[in-house]
Amino acid sequence: MIDVLTTLAAAAPGAASSGAFNGNFALGVAGAGAGIGLGLIGMAAAQAVGRNPSAFGNILTIGIIGMALAEAIAIYAFIMALQG
Repeated sequence: MIDVLTTLAAAAPGAASSGAFNGNFALGVAGAGAGIGLGLIGMAAAQAVGRNPSAFGNILTIGIIGMALAEAIAIYAFIMALQG
């Protein structure tokens, strides 16, 4: 799977001639991962509140912390893409 991704990244228009990953690819993968992570956190929080509505405050706090950590991954990838 990695070989296919490296081949596609090297053959993409505007890709570096050396065939190395560029910052745009890393940013796309990190953005997709962060989006999936945020969706999973939101889904789990909604299910948890549905099962135990009295724990809403605790679940909200844990959900916000988890979402902030997932967003941090995308921000780190954005910084790496700017430097690369």
